Amino acid sequence: MQYKDYYSILGLDKNASQEDIKKAYRKLAKKYHPDTNPGNKQAEEKFKDVNEAYEVLSDPEKRKKYDNFGNEYNFQNGYDFDPSQFGFGKNVKYEFRTGGGMDHSDFFNMFFGGGGFGFDSFFDHAGVNNRSRRSSYHGEDIEAELEIIPEEGFQGVEKRISIRGQGGTKSLSFKIPKGVRDGERVRLQGQGEAGFNGGQNGDLFLTLRIKPSERFTLEGNDLTMTVNIMPWDAALGSETAVDTIDGRILVKIPAGIQTDSKIRVSGKGYVDRTGRRGDLYLKIRIVNPSHLTNEMKELYEKLRQASRVRAM
Repeated sequence: MQYKDYYSILGLDKNASQEDIKKAYRKLAKKYHPDTNPGNKQAEEKFKDVNEAYEVLSDPEKRKKYDNFGNEYNFQNGYDFDPSQFGFGKNVKYEFRTGGGMDHSDFFNMFFGGGGFGFDSFFDHAGVNNRSRRSSYHGEDIEAELEIIPEEGFQGVEKRISIRGQGGTKSLSFKIPKGVRDGERVRLQGQGEAGFNGGQNGDLFLTLRIKPSERFTLEGNDLTMTVNIMPWDAALGSETAVDTIDGRILVKIPAGIQTDSKIRVSGKGYVDRTGRRGDLYLKIRIVNPSHLTNEMKELYEKLRQASRVRAM
């Protein structure tokens, strides 16, 4: 029987974190997946080894037993060994039968298979005949990003997206959680790559990015929007109607306000999933009328003359 160095198979060392293991598995499973290597027996064997390695190393209990065994005997990948030569399971005949090209290896079946004697029994110097079983593999997870605008996150709208995977492009609808934050990760169970041999589908993990809309920018839970006002309203002060993210309000414009000044409206910003709501900041932009009547021109001319007199 050949010893399987699962760390070597994934290109990792024994100190690899669970995140390292997951990343290595995703990369190699995609590379050697049967759908992308039709008829390639070598890729099929590598795909089997990669899945087998991930199945063991991603399970803390299996990994612990596997590490204990490897540390005890310091086997190298591909090393041929017979358990009975090391004092385990003497007078026991080991038979390993495969049920197809995608079965687990004899090494895996012996220690983790349903009928094998397992690592615990191995260290207890005991053993029973192994039953092989046809393997099924969990589909690969898919990572993607989706851009939304503040209004969509605030309301929790339904979105339709297209995801490209190994099996082609598929469209699906899902509802954005109300109050989602920028960079938040949403899991869509079973929407990843298809499982193999009846295995469960992987999951789709969407990272949501909130980009500025035509009206709002978002920073934390605070919203900022631009409000246009006429010069006379800026000079004399006024009230103006503002369409916020959840309704229209009247806002008082103080006399003498300047372009780029901000007015804070408490509690009218974005609301997150904890219910905490930010503020709304109105950024003032003074704009001139696009068309001037004769009367308006005369008034502007009087203002210009008055400002010149004042400057003298």
